[in-house]
Amino acid sequence: MKFELTEALIDEILFFMEDQEGDFMLDTVEGVVAGGLDGPDFFDEDLDDEDGEGGERYISLPEWDSSDGFRLMERFAASFRNPMVREELSSALSQGRGVFRAFKNVLGRHPEVEKLWYSFKEKEMKREVIRWYNGLLEEWGLEQIGIEPEDTDDLVTEDFSFRPLRRDDIFLVESLHRQCLKEFGENIAEAGPSDMGLSEPGPLIETIINEANVFSGCSGSSSGIVAESSGGEFAGYISGVLNDSTLYIQSLEVKDEFRGLGVGETMLARFLDSFDPNEVNNAFLDLPSWAEGFSRVLLRESFKPYTVRYWLNFKMRNEE
Repeated sequence: MKFELTEALIDEILFFMEDQEGDFMLDTVEGVVAGGLDGPDFFDEDLDDEDGEGGERYISLPEWDSSDGFRLMERFAASFRNPMVREELSSALSQGRGVFRAFKNVLGRHPEVEKLWYSFKEKEMKREVIRWYNGLLEEWGLEQIGIEPEDTDDLVTEDFSFRPLRRDDIFLVESLHRQCLKEFGENIAEAGPSDMGLSEPGPLIETIINEANVFSGCSGSSSGIVAESSGGEFAGYISGVLNDSTLYIQSLEVKDEFRGLGVGETMLARFLDSFDPNEVNNAFLDLPSWAEGFSRVLLRESFKPYTVRYWLNFKMRNEE
């Protein structure tokens, strides 16, 4: 009865697990999935055909039905970091009839999210297959196999392109920066950004662009990196200023529809890699309090907490 769970066999099992019409079983002798719409009759002919090792030749595939698929969609939606897309997915799943179609329609509006979903689904279903196989190994008294960790870095590399920040990006950067300033004001207080004395984005971005000559003197590095979707859409950027041997990361901003996909993490890693560690000693980045989740990314890149900045709105204080 013993058989090897190869990658090819895993893929075959995954394909037939989702077929709700046929009756399929694993042929442990041939190492393939057998059966179909006439599955029961087919297996009746060979139920006593053992594998020569005292076990049944045909065994059931891992259980998987529409309720398992729905729970998987719920887990994906609940864990998705982009609040806008997460709300769309959750709304689709709250419908009665046609919930699977509604979920697919949301994914169709977000191609990058759709690719993440299929990757997430494949990895989670593979884990189910491996858990099923480990149960068999336990019965056989054999050592269990491990489950590979999830890795989305390749997805980001495939679905997004990254290039140096250019002067002609200024209008796209300004637009995104204005949106982020608006979010800044909405998150930190009811007062708008103008009430808090925040700098206008135009001069700030001009400063970043104009200091490109500083970066050109540092191992040929540019002033920042831009991320673009597979369709060529501007997705986000990171920029910084090098002062002596210290790098100040001024902006790391991603358009809301592309957040939660690992774009910011990849831009940060590539930006840091663009500098010669023999010429840059330190790097600093301010993290807004509502983006604390990104601290896990910073810690993976070996950042350490440096200081805590507290904010006080005098108007609000005096009104209390």
